[in-house]
Amino acid sequence: MDSNRKTATIVGVLFIIGTVAGVLSVVFAGSILSDPNYLIKVSANENQIIIGTLLVLLMGLALAMVPVMMFPIFKKYNEALALGSVVFRGALEAVICIAMVISWLLILTVSQEYVKAGAPDASHFQTLGTLLLQASDQINHILTIVFSLGALMIYYLFYQSKLIPRWLSIWGLIGAILYLASGLFVMFSVDFGILMAPLALQEMVLAVWLIVKGFN
Repeated sequence: MDSNRKTATIVGVLFIIGTVAGVLSVVFAGSILSDPNYLIKVSANENQIIIGTLLVLLMGLALAMVPVMMFPIFKKYNEALALGSVVFRGALEAVICIAMVISWLLILTVSQEYVKAGAPDASHFQTLGTLLLQASDQINHILTIVFSLGALMIYYLFYQSKLIPRWLSIWGLIGAILYLASGLFVMFSVDFGILMAPLALQEMVLAVWLIVKGFN
């Protein structure tokens, strides 16, 4: 197996790991953090929150490795965009995921202290918990935008290089634009989460394609 074939396989596996980890993090922690009584629920479901944070970290690191693995190939076609993809889809995305992990762990600490403190000091912990939860939401919005910009760079590079079929690259470009739109809409309190679906599906198709077929 030549080096490019190995790279294609590794990138495909990283896409799958990142996507599955992201979905599982929501499965484990999403319903707890969105519960109206989350300050009680988080403490009562400590292990689920910790697993959720580890999955977010795994997602961030796996997806951040995609542009790093692709950089030696992409730079032959457009070095500036290849470097941009490493910055946005690699470094920035990993840092934002780490920030989200920290916010979740801080919410867990506040929840534990809230349960210990009881009614007299409850309002202080409720205020702090609300701030941390809102910070987590804002971090997620920023992640959506950074992820989308990095995806646009990656799929333009795929389109330019013809390493994968152009229909798959165009699907990725359209999906990234819709994903970016969903992130911008939610900042104005308009939820169009369904716009994330095309890119999520495309990346799974791309992952299987890279594992089975490799690069053109």
